Amino acid sequence: MGLKGRHIVGVGDLTRAEMELIFRCADRLGAQPRAHLHLARGFQLATLFFEPSTRTRLSFEAAMGRLGGQVLTVADGAQSSAAKGETLADTIRVVGGYADAIVLRHPDEGAARLAADLSGVPVINAGDGAREHPTQTLCDLYTLRRERGRIAGLTVVLHGDLKYGRTVHSLACGLAECGARIVFAPADPALAPPRPLLDRLRGRWGVAPGWWTPDGGEPFPDADALYLTRVQRERFADGAAPRALAPIDRAALDRWGVGEQTLLLHPLPRAGELSPALDREPRSAYFRQAANGVPVRMALLALLLGVAEEEWANGWGGPRQSPTAATGPAVAAVGAGFRADGLVCPHPACVAHRERTAVEPRFVLPSVGGEDRGPRLHCRYCERPVRIAGALDRATGSYRPAGDPRLLTLLATAGPDDVLLIAPDPSDARDERAAEAAYAPLSASA
Repeated sequence: MGLKGRHIVGVGDLTRAEMELIFRCADRLGAQPRAHLHLARGFQLATLFFEPSTRTRLSFEAAMGRLGGQVLTVADGAQSSAAKGETLADTIRVVGGYADAIVLRHPDEGAARLAADLSGVPVINAGDGAREHPTQTLCDLYTLRRERGRIAGLTVVLHGDLKYGRTVHSLACGLAECGARIVFAPADPALAPPRPLLDRLRGRWGVAPGWWTPDGGEPFPDADALYLTRVQRERFADGAAPRALAPIDRAALDRWGVGEQTLLLHPLPRAGELSPALDREPRSAYFRQAANGVPVRMALLALLLGVAEEEWANGWGGPRQSPTAATGPAVAAVGAGFRADGLVCPHPACVAHRERTAVEPRFVLPSVGGEDRGPRLHCRYCERPVRIAGALDRATGSYRPAGDPRLLTLLATAGPDDVLLIAPDPSDARDERAAEAAYAPLSASA
């Protein structure tokens, strides 16, 4: 169950037992946050932030400092060689030679997956567009554990921007992994969670979330926590964000019937959707949630670098036997996913779409479509569903069209380089519409 050398691209990269290991380590490190300066002495962490950040970047840098390590930082992508046209792929290859681990925030969905494919040191996703933010989820789950004593069996209502809120996407998966009940409560029908998230919850964990419509006349669920998020206006095309939302204050919580013991969580920053008048209430845990970012990220870094496990073996606090470095290459997956002839990811925010000259499109088979629709493949980086005309079996030289039942068997059993996917005819718009419909968010009444 060791985490040394691992990439953390999404919450799905961690099991429930591994999350518990991180939380136990965070308990120990957080109890004496300034007593572990020997753990990461001699290690370098690179923090690459191509989007603005306060809590995530500073808590990672504080965490590395309290472990005794050093930080190389790019706090503004406009000040990096990206402004000169350098691709993310080249940046990662270069920075991987300077540091023992990389923390990456990037506006492109799938950017962290690409970085992990190319890096020989651990890559930690600090947010890739609207897709995921796994370390924020670790902070969220750790807060629930500290405040409520457990995670399994809790009911958590997720409210706000569930379409573009990457913290929600990761948290829903983390709650499912840990055995909690999820209730989606989008602040607007246009902010409902995307279909790939619902597919992932159902396909991997067998979870069908509950739904609750604010001010829809139904009573508020009997919940242990209400997780609030801001509207991610920067991710709406042409600024076409939904209507302005009324701030959540005590009157709104009373109108909804939110209990006094229901925790209020928020990943921050807030942008008018959460009244400061709630800050002093005992149930408001969002500033405690932010503070938990330091011990949680200390624990994650120590485990990925391998120094926490060594310390544990030495009795936690005993003399360090040898200053080992994380020299083993992180698990890479450059060849994962099928190649395609003429097929590119249709999602304009995907790293494979935006960096076409540097990123080879790859596609994976996570699920099967409905009758006569054939296999439904996803972009390896952003999980956008795509349609294919068929595939070439390179071992036999035979072609399997999309309607051939043997195609699914081929895709499920062949190696990634033994198959070549064939793009559909551009004149057939049905395939594009089907893929788009598969990605469209569900309404709260679905």
